[in-house]
Amino acid sequence: MIEDQTTSPTQTPRYLIGVDVGTGSARAGLFDLKGQMLSVAKRDITLFREAGSIVEQSSTEIWDAVCAIIREAVASAGVDPADVAGLGFDATCSLVVLGEGGKPLAVGPSEEPERDIIVWMDHRAIAQAERINAMGHDVLRYVGGRISPEMETPKLLWLKENRPATFAAAWQFFDLADFLTWKSTGDLSRSTCTVTCKWTYLAHEARWDASYFETIGLKELSDEGFARIGTTIVEPGTRLAQGLTEAAAAAMGLKTGTPVAAGMIDAHAGGIGTVGIGGAPSENLAYVFGTSSCTMTSTAEPVFVPGVWGPYYSAMVPGMWLNEGGQSAAGAAIDQLLSFHPAASEAMITARGQGKSLPAFMAEAAGQKVTDASKAVELADGLHVVPEFLGNRAPFADPHARAVIAGLGMERDFDSLVALYVAGLCGIGYGLRQIIETQAKAGASVERVVISGGAGASPLVRQILADACGKPVIAPAAEEPVLLGSAILASVAAGAFPDVRHAMEALSAVCAVYEPAGEPVAQTHAHRYRAFLRLQEAAQAGRSGR
Repeated sequence: MIEDQTTSPTQTPRYLIGVDVGTGSARAGLFDLKGQMLSVAKRDITLFREAGSIVEQSSTEIWDAVCAIIREAVASAGVDPADVAGLGFDATCSLVVLGEGGKPLAVGPSEEPERDIIVWMDHRAIAQAERINAMGHDVLRYVGGRISPEMETPKLLWLKENRPATFAAAWQFFDLADFLTWKSTGDLSRSTCTVTCKWTYLAHEARWDASYFETIGLKELSDEGFARIGTTIVEPGTRLAQGLTEAAAAAMGLKTGTPVAAGMIDAHAGGIGTVGIGGAPSENLAYVFGTSSCTMTSTAEPVFVPGVWGPYYSAMVPGMWLNEGGQSAAGAAIDQLLSFHPAASEAMITARGQGKSLPAFMAEAAGQKVTDASKAVELADGLHVVPEFLGNRAPFADPHARAVIAGLGMERDFDSLVALYVAGLCGIGYGLRQIIETQAKAGASVERVVISGGAGASPLVRQILADACGKPVIAPAAEEPVLLGSAILASVAAGAFPDVRHAMEALSAVCAVYEPAGEPVAQTHAHRYRAFLRLQEAAQAGRSGR
């Protein structure tokens, strides 16, 4: 039963804070115990890029940003910090490297210790991932058959081979969400979500596989009893240690001892914030559409899908298995696609003048050209995009895949920019459809897609995705489903709900349903989807020389 915060003046209202650290920014949302977000605060965070697919961040900068936004969210809502019942974190699956005493260690050629994070999208470890995959260890069955350079063991191997002093000096290797909970509480526990999805922990057997680390060249970690990557593994939402330390509480402006939940990867928090609505979790595919995209499917029993990560046990919904797909570039792919067009610069100036991002501006422009959002596909007639600018995460697990644009002419006007935008959105939708179909063939079918993420906020985008993938797209009532997911974890750590499933059911709700269009729009998308598959296959053949 959710506490009624309005019936008695003697009752103390209790609030939850969800913190989301994404690729480009950190956000904190303050929620009541009905799932309503009362305030939100945001800080941009720096991405450092270098040649060789290197992308880095600073854990010091991120921690400072997190503390600042928590203070701001509490202050702007006018809430007494003592009334905050719990705090939950989610973050990108980026690798944080710390020396003794939590000292940052440089992870790249800049030699700057403050740059101590290898970001998830950093692909410096492609060669290491390919070597690991060639070994064919049984552990790989639980990552869709192939390890990704986005995951942590290839990155750890890269560090050992390219920065041996840093590797040797490291006291702890953290997933970013686990770094934030450690920094908050002093507790070194890792989340089942992070280590199972990105570090090869076998949650269904509650163990690391020492032979895997020995085989791939990271024997040191197993010899140490995995002390540097996690010896205590707990489910997301578990209350950690004694809550906020005195130092963390002072930095955040909260009360010492405030409960802190074991965290999650950001996309999975979006899943927690959405997958419980509109039907049973096993019927819903959680689709987080942001810089990258993530698809998350929950099943009662393990389903092995080649090219789709998992199955992971208790990595998102406790007690259920998770298959995770998506693409390394989704919102970022649309940004990249638009940047090629001659009209993009002028459109960007106009968009900024209206306080909008270019994709949001383009979605409005496309919507104004049609009487029905489903008819927007007609604007892209003859123009096709396979938006794999940063490889194919699923269902091929191919980091070498690249984008294809077909049917592009010499037009330089705004209308042709709109057409390119719509074609790109359709390509995102067809990639989603391909994952859904691949999973269904393996035995993990879904009835609907529940969407979250900033790139999927537009009604036009949601309708095009529904039409392109052939499944209803459900929009959650929560304005910020990822933040809500972290707040759900906080609610469990605070004792407001007995477990994550009860909290999901109580705090999540449906806002709108976007049904796939019937004929002739469905036939148009079927034709375009076939073209998508042929172009994708041609690109694969061209790259391999077939």
